[in-house]
Amino acid sequence: MSKVALKSAREIELMRRAGALVAETFRVLEPYVVPGASLQDLDKMAEDFIRSHGAIPAYVGYGPRNNPFPGTICASVNEVICHGIPTPRKLREGDIIGVDIGVKMNGVYGDACYTYTVGAVAPNVQKLVDATRASLSAALEVVKPGARLGDIGAMIQATAEPRGFSVVREYTGHGVGYRLHEDPTVPHVGRAGTGMKISAGMVFTIEPMINMGRPETKLLADGWTVVTADGKPSAQFEHTLVVTPTGYDVLTL
Repeated sequence: MSKVALKSAREIELMRRAGALVAETFRVLEPYVVPGASLQDLDKMAEDFIRSHGAIPAYVGYGPRNNPFPGTICASVNEVICHGIPTPRKLREGDIIGVDIGVKMNGVYGDACYTYTVGAVAPNVQKLVDATRASLSAALEVVKPGARLGDIGAMIQATAEPRGFSVVREYTGHGVGYRLHEDPTVPHVGRAGTGMKISAGMVFTIEPMINMGRPETKLLADGWTVVTADGKPSAQFEHTLVVTPTGYDVLTL
């Protein structure tokens, strides 16, 4: 089993600042997530804001040398589950868009995702977004020293599946720190009481991706964009958190 680096009070404080910038970037984008806005324009806005605060967008250039990610944000519209590339595509009334933002600041990373609704969305789409947000909230509440990583996935399933939605298996939460992706891996499905024991000082993300239809995924030819295999919508919410002696503290609020 991999060893997870526990973060010091100083490291957590630095990560809190990085997380706060991520959260602030979501607030800056929100008024512009409207019909007619292009994904590229949102990406440029996010990049300018992050760099103006002395930080570096974490995703630009991330990945394999022969196919690095080209954007500051992941912009995942409707049936795109995650890792959507910010193209000139324009948003339309009724769309949903999962915006994933990572920053590097003072040597450490912050990482979160928020699903915006674009204008008025269909009632079943709103239910999907609400169930995804509820899945993250419920999963956070099981985090405390002595709990198990399997408890997180079990709670996400227990929240989303009774509402008729499915949980993506292949893409998980992860540790965060001096690298964007560290141990542990945090599955979004699981059995309560199984998996690695959670300890104070761990920092990781929980980022459920919930599908309206089946859980199967498909990777597009660009090597990044992941879509639902059945073409139905998907939503995602993500926070970075630190495990405290009594529970958890969200670093990306």
